[in-house]
Amino acid sequence: MSAFLKQSLAGLRVLLVMTVILGLGYPLAVYGVGALMPARANGSPVVVDGETVGSSLIGQTFDGDEWFRTRPSVAGDGYDPLASGASNLGPENPDLLATVQARRAEVAEREDVDPDRVPVDAVTASGSGLDPHISPEYADLQVERVARVRGLSDAVVADLVAQATTSPELGFLGAPRVNVVELNAALLALEE
Repeated sequence: MSAFLKQSLAGLRVLLVMTVILGLGYPLAVYGVGALMPARANGSPVVVDGETVGSSLIGQTFDGDEWFRTRPSVAGDGYDPLASGASNLGPENPDLLATVQARRAEVAEREDVDPDRVPVDAVTASGSGLDPHISPEYADLQVERVARVRGLSDAVVADLVAQATTSPELGFLGAPRVNVVELNAALLALEE
């Protein structure tokens, strides 16, 4: 048997094995993992009184002082998943600096705090521009306003924030975060 024929047969065997592994095995494995996590595979809906009010994976715009605010979105006036992506403006970009300063002043005025107390996640978008999470510091900054407007005690609203706060993945990956969609759904559930 010639060397060319031996190499061709070896290549054909590798092609067949990889086709089975990557063409059948991998898709079936991904499907199986998805079947084990039906909530995530279904878009992770947030449900209040049997009605879907959003997804815990994508931020939403919440207008009005009775709601917690999430991070700014680079997708314009909303959290359009088709417009996902960063602004690609560098940290020295004058447009970005002006935007951040304007957002900082707006948040400081709305929360009645010194601009130096405004956390960075209140004025900058996430890498995807769609993140529904904020830092516990930003959530805590909003507790007093939300409680006052809704006629609730600060303790009740702070407890809702604590319930919506998740720890870092595996205890050390990332930082604690608050899902604003779930937090506002909990506020909505209080109304009913």
